[in-house]
Amino acid sequence: MRSEVFYIIIGMTLVTYFTRFGALALFRFTGVPIWLNRWLKYVPVAILTSLIVPLLLLPKGYLDISLHNHYLIAGIVAAFVAYKSRNIIVTLGLGMSVMFILKLL
Repeated sequence: MRSEVFYIIIGMTLVTYFTRFGALALFRFTGVPIWLNRWLKYVPVAILTSLIVPLLLLPKGYLDISLHNHYLIAGIVAAFVAYKSRNIIVTLGLGMSVMFILKLL
């Protein structure tokens, strides 16, 4: 392994460790402020949205909002089922089933 890669890994490890340690040391005695806690609850939703939306809208590298975009149709069905049922198994099953049926057609 090249030494540059090793130094990069060590550097990333140190940065990750010290940012987590710094947050722990900062909030150790006072606790996390309420406003920050409320704000941090939306981080997973924002990250998932930023990962999923481009895959649904740009499956071929350009914006495709049509009935030929199987990813978008399956994603809309899965989002609707997730909203109504709140069940991950049903959501995954129906989303994958719709995608499979659209690929066959």
